[in-house]
Amino acid sequence: MINRVVLVGRLTRDPEMRYTQSGIAVTRFTLACDRPFSGQDGKREADFIDCVVWRKQAENVSKYLSKGSMAGVDGRLQISSYEGQDGQKRYRAEIVADSVRFLSSKGDGRHSAPPPRDDEAPPAKGGFDQQPYSGGIDLSDDDLPF
Repeated sequence: MINRVVLVGRLTRDPEMRYTQSGIAVTRFTLACDRPFSGQDGKREADFIDCVVWRKQAENVSKYLSKGSMAGVDGRLQISSYEGQDGQKRYRAEIVADSVRFLSSKGDGRHSAPPPRDDEAPPAKGGFDQQPYSGGIDLSDDDLPF
């Protein structure tokens, strides 16, 4: 069976990190992902998708992402249920992230620091500043290998 989700969107609020009773970091955040079409009024719509990430990645997400940051999430869909205060059974859908990629920060037009791998220390404050690619590629048909 396959349960795989890949998302790219912007955080709707700052991530919220907590620790379990056993000391494991868990961070929750919501991604706003644009739909590939416009509504009847011509405006683009978005889906707001809850995500959760664990352990070292949770700490890194909490430290390096904030409201408006663009992120890529690779994970799986998980549906859980609970009983509400009114006694009704409620369902919650969320993405359990296996990997979160830090794509850019809102407003500054630059890419944010690259995410540290789980086996290395996080980059120094500020990280690497990479300018986004803004030019085209000048190729003629003679330059193509096929």
